[in-house]
Order: sequence, then C-alpha cells, then structure tokens
Amino acid sequence: MAASLESLRKVRDGGPPLATLTAYDYPSARLLDEAGVDLILVGDSLGMVVLGYEDTTHVTLAEMRHHTRAARRGVKRAVLVGDLPYKTYETPKQAVESARQLLDDGADAVKLEGGREVEPQVRALIDDGIPIIGHLGMLPQRIQEEGRYRKKGKSEDEAARLLDDAQLLDKLGVKAMVLESMFRRVAREITEAVSIPTIGIGAGNGCDGQILVTHDLIGAFPWFCPPFAIPKANVAESISRAVSAYVEDVRTSHD
Repeated sequence: MAASLESLRKVRDGGPPLATLTAYDYPSARLLDEAGVDLILVGDSLGMVVLGYEDTTHVTLAEMRHHTRAARRGVKRAVLVGDLPYKTYETPKQAVESARQLLDDGADAVKLEGGREVEPQVRALIDDGIPIIGHLGMLPQRIQEEGRYRKKGKSEDEAARLLDDAQLLDKLGVKAMVLESMFRRVAREITEAVSIPTIGIGAGNGCDGQILVTHDLIGAFPWFCPPFAIPKANVAESISRAVSAYVEDVRTSHD
C-alpha cells in the first residue's frame, strides 16, 4: 500500500529520519521502494545523470512526465514526487496545468524551487488541492542566472531570507521542503522554526531527513560526484568490468 504524504510527518512525532532518493525508471524505483526508502523523487537531476544535459534547465515537462510514469510502475509503498521543470510554473495558471499533468502520470506530489518569489504559484497549487514539496537554498534551476553553484546562507541577510522563505512555505501549506547546499546552522535553524519535515542535501544532519541523487550514492555517474555525497558502491566500475569481459568473450569466441 502506498504511503501518504502525511506519513512523512512521523519524523516530527519522534519517528526515524526520512531516507529519500531519486529514481527515473521502473527498476530503480522498484529497488528503492522495496529497500524501504520513504520518498522517491523523480528529479529534474535526470537531465544530467540520465539525459546528458549540462544542467537541469534543459529538462522538459514531457521528459518529466515520461520518467514519472516509468517510476510510478515500480513504486507501491513510498511517496512519489515529481519535479516541476524549469519554466513550467512561471505563472499560477501554468503551475497548476503542469502539476496536474505530473499527478495524472502518478506523482503523489510535485516539487518546485523558490520561496516568496513563487508565492502566487504555491497558493494556486494549494487552492487546487495539489500537494507540494518546497525547495530552498541552492536552486539548480537558477544556474543560468547565478552562473555557478554556491552554498547558501553564509551572510546574516541571506540566512534571514532563507528562514523567511521557509516559514512562508510552511504557512502556505507545503507538505515538506528540501534544503539544498546551505550552511548547517541555517538548515538547523529552519528545521527548528517550521512545522513540516525538512529534507537536506548538502545541508548537514540537522534536517529531518536526507536526499541524494541515487547515481551519486551508488557510483553510477563517474564523471562528477558532489563533495557531500559519499558513494556506497561503484556501479560504474562494475559495469565497465562486465562490458570489458563481455567484449573479450565475444572476440575470443570467434577466433
């Protein structure tokens, strides 16, 4: 039986921290679900680790829909969340239309990036009954405007803005929020100030849970791994060895 979004609040009632990961296809989603992951994100990170784009800004809604449908087929128990990709929620109307499509494809909720600047979109989504996961801190979809990835919350002013955004999202009614690449003290302060679960990525262990891109966790994308990710396996090396052995077997069997 699939978990409900409300089940994520168990961490706020003394339950274990939330263990969450990304998945973009049926077998990965099924393996994560059967292993006990609480929440599975069909993230726009698929742009880099699956589709070979330079960043997440090239991912389309059609691509997100395709991968959400695939992941849904493998998930029976965990909460499944779909990312709203870049420039698909620029207005409240567009946000609702885009989110409805991901929900039609099997997502239990949608995730969008930003705080006060997306307040109208968040209000429209909630008014339409669409469950939302927020995303604050380093926002991958802003890479073209900011020019580089940077840890957030270093200055007092920036930390205060992040806290204000988090409290606003909480007040508006989002179900949980991802805190990405921000200073530990800021992530902890936000976690203590809001009533909803926080899920950190590169934000320290003061959050209510953690999320990683699965490819980073299992060493499946050897060309880049963020500094906060500690691989638990080396899938890329195993694949390379297996393929090399296969190539050798084929060539020697035809001598």
